[in-house]
This record gives sequence, structure tokens and C-alpha cells, in this order.
Amino acid sequence: MRKAFVSLVAATLIGFCCSLSVVADDSRWGQPIVEAVPTPSPPSIGSPSFILVDIKSGNIIAKRDPHEQWEPASLAKMMTAYVVFRELSAGHIDLEDRVTISERAWRSQGSRMFVEVGEQVSVKKLLQGLIIQSGNDAAVALAEHVAGDEDTFAQVMNQEAQRLGMENTQYANSTGMPNAEMYTTAFDTARLARAIIEEHPEFYNWYSQRSFEYAGIVQHNRNRLLWRDESVDGLKTGYTSSAGYNLTTSAERAEMRLISVVLGADSEDARAQQSHQLLNYGFRFFETHRLYSAQERLSEARTWKADKESLELGIAEDLYVTIPRRERDNLSASVRLHDELIAPITQGEEIGEVDIVLAGEVIHTEPLIALNDLEEGGLWRRLVDSLWLRFQ
Repeated sequence: MRKAFVSLVAATLIGFCCSLSVVADDSRWGQPIVEAVPTPSPPSIGSPSFILVDIKSGNIIAKRDPHEQWEPASLAKMMTAYVVFRELSAGHIDLEDRVTISERAWRSQGSRMFVEVGEQVSVKKLLQGLIIQSGNDAAVALAEHVAGDEDTFAQVMNQEAQRLGMENTQYANSTGMPNAEMYTTAFDTARLARAIIEEHPEFYNWYSQRSFEYAGIVQHNRNRLLWRDESVDGLKTGYTSSAGYNLTTSAERAEMRLISVVLGADSEDARAQQSHQLLNYGFRFFETHRLYSAQERLSEARTWKADKESLELGIAEDLYVTIPRRERDNLSASVRLHDELIAPITQGEEIGEVDIVLAGEVIHTEPLIALNDLEEGGLWRRLVDSLWLRFQ
């Protein structure tokens, strides 16, 4: 029975090649691509830390020291926006809420959207000033509106970072202005970008907006790739003299979405060029496929001492893999059951594993679960199956 089940799973794998947009399972996020077949090396990138990752599979396509702690500069505003997005989605605040600008917000140094003390500005306008103009005054005003003061807001930022699994990130303010206690990594920043894109698509379009006018002043988005590549639709630039030039970018081509993070580049042009090189490399040499859907019936297996003859088997989450281009037809699957399926078994219980294989190498292993409950059978069924199990 197990041998038949393996062949059914492999057949499903070869025939299934569509893709849907879902959040990558955190247990799979940040896994490197197994080099089962030769692929060209990534481009030579001058920045000290970078990462290129597929948003659906979570597979890392290219990297250099992605866990090295680095000053985020204005990349911190990604978390500022994310916290506000969550507050909006929870109904705690509204886009049309009027925020009274404090003197502290007005006095913010660095990039600004040029709000005035005592002025009332909508949350929507402040978010646009934060995302498009990278306004420090907008960041402080939003922080005060959500949490009362910026220090408390920074605590919320850190709580969200911890919840997202950003293990090497700590925030000290909403703006990204230099602070010895503030740091992040390329890996963590990519994880945050994924959360913004997948959890809050209704707000994400602001990251692709090229300019924004406020108080009669038109300011342009500093992400140069928005002009160079139509597939690029976000996310955020950052710069301080100590951090260098940082850039988080996302692009989508043919339903494949990649996120790149470049930290510490030498110039605005260098961060844009290096990010573009990474994206072009990923799209040119790799492709992402959804192999199975969550809760999809992959097959069924023989049961023992149960009220049913068989149990339907599947996986808990949609399974995506990123592989070298033109290798789709070379994928196969094999299945391992931990043990005989003896009742009782609870729906969702892990009962085995599915190995995804390319060129003889296991490139991914996914837990296999029971798709429904399995209750104990009657006395006669239990007795007969006990004998079969003893002598088989």
C-alpha cells in the first residue's frame, strides 16, 4: 500500500504547476536552494551584506552575510508603516483620523514631508509622506498617534519584530536616525518586506508611487528602480553616513515575486544597480512552482484497528519550491510513513514526510499529515488487525 501511495504523490507532483499568492510558511522561510543541478553563480555585488529571496517558497537564491547586524537607517520606517498598517486593519485607527502635529515631530531632522506644528494631517497623508518622501516628521507624528510617544512606539516595533521572527533586529525610534541600540539584518528586513506585501496588500501600492506633493512641495521616491524596471513596485531606501546606502526592493514577473535587500552600498546608484543585478539574476535563472495545496488530498493509506479502511493524507500548508529554470519536469517525490496507521489518529497529526527530489538530491522535506480523524474500529476489526500486524 505504501508503494502505491508514493507513485500517486509523484504523479501529482509532475502534473501540478500552477502558482498562487500566499504567505510562505515560516518554517520554510530562509532556506537556501539545494544545488542539485549546476546554475550560474550570482553576480558580483560590492555591498557587504545582501540577500535575494523568493517570497512564496522562502528560498534564498543569493546572499552574503545576511545575518550581519547593520544600521537600518530609513529601512526602519518599513516597521513604522507595518505597525500602523496593523493598527488600521484592527480598526484601532482610521486613514481619515486627523493627527495634530507636535513640536517634536515638526523638529525632526533629516528627510521631511514638511508638516507644521499644530497642523492636523490625516493618517493617510502621513503614511504617504512616510513611505514616498521618507519623512521623519511623518514617522514621529504617526508614532505619537498610535502609541502616545515615540519611545513607547519603539517598544511596539520591537514586539512586532519579535513576533515576525526578526531575531537580529532592534529598533530605538520610528525614523531610523542613528542610534547605537538600533540594528537589523538583510535576512530580517526581507522577512519584514514579505509581511508588508502579503499581510497588507491594500496599502502596499504606496510603495510604488513615484512622487507625492504636500504643502506645495513635490518630492520624488528615492527608489530609482521604480523608473528603471516596471516589475519593481517597492519598497524602501535608507541612508546615513554610518549605514551607507541601503535598499529593500520587491519585483514581480510572471507571478514570481522576489525580494532583495542590499545594505551598505557606496552610493545611491550602486544600491540600485546591485539590487537590479540580483533581481535579474533570480528571474533569469530560477522559477518558483506550487507543488501542492494546503489540505489537498494527495493520496490515502491503509489503516489498522480503525473504523475506516483508509486515511486521506496531505500537507498543512501550500508547498512552493524555487528551482533552476527548465528543471520542473525533473522533480519527483517520495513518501515515508513514520509507522503503520493505527487508530486513533487525529486530524492534522504528523504521520510521515514527503521528500521533493531533483537530480537525485532531496531539495525539500515536508511533513505529511492526516486530513481527517481516524477513530478506533469495532472489537472484531481490532482483533483481526492485531493478528495481521503481528504476523506480517
